[in-house]
Amino acid sequence: MNIAYTMAPGRGDMDLILASLAAELEAAGLRCCGTVQINTVNPAYGTAGPCDMNVRVLPEGPVLRISQDLGPSARGCRLDPNVLETAVGLVAERLAQGADLLIVNKFGKHEAEGRGFRDVIAEALAMDIPVLVGLNALNREAFERFTEGLAIPLAPETAALRTWVDSVTAPLTQRAGARPAQAMS
Repeated sequence: MNIAYTMAPGRGDMDLILASLAAELEAAGLRCCGTVQINTVNPAYGTAGPCDMNVRVLPEGPVLRISQDLGPSARGCRLDPNVLETAVGLVAERLAQGADLLIVNKFGKHEAEGRGFRDVIAEALAMDIPVLVGLNALNREAFERFTEGLAIPLAPETAALRTWVDSVTAPLTQRAGARPAQAMS
């Protein structure tokens, strides 16, 4: 089972790292499937208020707004569960067509409760497709139970993530007759 996770301390840092990694891997010819999060400033609230959360379904989109606008003073989860499930369905369809790597921007509350991308992650692992997941401290315990403690922690740095991806995808690309991802850099 090839599953790894990364945790970044700053707000939005993990999203930027995973989006950058996905772009780099796609440019190198790796077939990435999954989602990366793209946060944008909501013009109504400025940089001090809640951002708009979007996910890009890999590889080519669409980009879906996964946050609900609950106002600048809203507290708690702003995730739109219906849009999240739309993203999950799109990723499941693409995963069924084959991929070299599944990237899930966040193992969040829905995954911790058995919903969201949880089944897609399990399916990828059953298909022997490596999985890279973004994680926060709130859901770490649930993630560790889900992976039975077998997930590998990675530093929240593109180079560290790329090293792991290269190590788990090189055998796949060699079997397919392509050059290993690290040789494509």
